[in-house]
Amino acid sequence: MNTQKMKDEAKRILSQGEAKCVIGYGQDETGFRVSPLFARTEGDVEGLTFSPLCNISLVKYLTLEKGALLQAGEGKIAIVARGCDSRALCQVVAENGIPRERLIILGVPCPGVIDRKKIEARFPDRTAAPVEVAEGGAGYRVRIGGDSFELSREELLADHCKRCAFPTPILCDVLLGEPVAGREASYEDVAAIEALSLEEKEAFWKEAFSRCLRCYACRNACPVCFCDECVLERLNPQFIHRSVNGGDNLTYHLARAYHLAGRCAGCGECERVCPVNLPLMLLNRKMEKDVKELFGHTAGTETGQKPLFSTFERKDPENFIL
Repeated sequence: MNTQKMKDEAKRILSQGEAKCVIGYGQDETGFRVSPLFARTEGDVEGLTFSPLCNISLVKYLTLEKGALLQAGEGKIAIVARGCDSRALCQVVAENGIPRERLIILGVPCPGVIDRKKIEARFPDRTAAPVEVAEGGAGYRVRIGGDSFELSREELLADHCKRCAFPTPILCDVLLGEPVAGREASYEDVAAIEALSLEEKEAFWKEAFSRCLRCYACRNACPVCFCDECVLERLNPQFIHRSVNGGDNLTYHLARAYHLAGRCAGCGECERVCPVNLPLMLLNRKMEKDVKELFGHTAGTETGQKPLFSTFERKDPENFIL
């Protein structure tokens, strides 16, 4: 994508008073990280960037602190959105979490982003050096300090990007770049788990959830988790204990998985922020696969799409109701 085109559009929006803030990406001075950048003046816009290192979702910043950014006076907020971010915005708007009329969505067709954990593992001693990463041929051109490297996409590409069927934003006001073709949806990883015996499945998930610290990073980073109060932290009634243990860890993650059924945008934020590398997207993708097969529904893929579990038909079977 042409970063200058993004800057020009952001400057136009701010100069004409169409929005009071543009939420985009800013490159840290060192290392492989990017940070959210809140541009409120044309001068701020010069710090905007977009590269394969832009692996965080910005959607959450619209709902943090009960949507404080949107609540701070009148005016619109402009936000840079990749394909998965656009899906999340579709979902949150449909659930009345964000008013669509308060947004200007700058869509960025995204060929995939780098998993920061992978690039740090590839260059373990240089994570604090100034770095530049750009698309190059079939891979990435990485420049660290004065050294340049050519690396394959498969080596560094985030796993959720390898399966992305919607890299071009579905919901946007301005599309900054040419559309990117999506990959065909596949669930080989889910099928491999489904093929296990019940005992093997139990052992797999018990081992995974035994590592959970219950830090809530997955929930806090998820763009479609925007409840004012999380039911899993209530004390009256108390659904799970504050102490970390296998049983309550299982309850927490299964409750989140069902809460995300028909809602997950596939952005991989939960796995990106997990400090113990839990296979959370595997669980989310299992729910995505089931919802697609049972209801023909894929979250955030149509503008005006109604939330899956808020719709019904009079002919729906209701034999389960006593």
